[in-house]
Amino acid sequence: MDLLLENKVAVVTGSSRGLGRAMAFALAEEGCRLVLCARGAEALEATWQEARDRFGAARVRAVAADVSTVAGASAVGEAARQAFGRVDVLVNNVGGSGARTFQDMDEADLQQALDRNVWPTVLMSKAALPLMEPGSAIVNVASIWGRESGGAPGYNLAKAAVVSLSKSMARDLVGQGVRVCCVAPGSILFPGGGWERRQKADPEGIAAFVTREIPAGRFGTPEELAAVVTFLASPKASWVVGACLPVDGGQSRAF
Repeated sequence: MDLLLENKVAVVTGSSRGLGRAMAFALAEEGCRLVLCARGAEALEATWQEARDRFGAARVRAVAADVSTVAGASAVGEAARQAFGRVDVLVNNVGGSGARTFQDMDEADLQQALDRNVWPTVLMSKAALPLMEPGSAIVNVASIWGRESGGAPGYNLAKAAVVSLSKSMARDLVGQGVRVCCVAPGSILFPGGGWERRQKADPEGIAAFVTREIPAGRFGTPEELAAVVTFLASPKASWVVGACLPVDGGQSRAF
């Protein structure tokens, strides 16, 4: 299937590694020009070099920026404008967890959860919208723990906010031709990620978790999520507006 993404301009936040990198590369493989961004300059540089080698130097830009700040989000938007003149696809992927129990969660932890998950989605969307024409798309990355109970309480709250925000954005923006939707990944394993760290620390416990919690019997891969996001970002998903799609191997229990 031709997803009609050739020469579209895609901005993917948190794209130096893991899920973000996989989503950026999947979009590029469908013909998108890329704006990569992340806070860590060293990892971003390595991913940028790999993307340049694979897709061509003229098709890739990279910006070291913190998109939880107005200045950082604006810098990414400006880089897209200067390099390519517009944004056709925005994937809001930046996120992060925190304290594992309510008893351990304090004001700073909750604020950090919001700063890591909600504000980057708001600020980067605000920065990209002036560069988006009818037919553009925003895909927000939430979590199955934004649709039902589970995970760290601050993370649970913040990802629920991303799901809610996505619906509000979708209804507000579809009239101007910008589609918004949302994905809710389940547990995905990738090098340097949280599940890899837990697996190394407690292989038997994590194996039991997979058997107990994921009916498919394994962790998901970044490429499996990236394929769904690429489709949702494409014109082929033109009638998907405001939906939150679980990508979880059957892990979640919400209807």
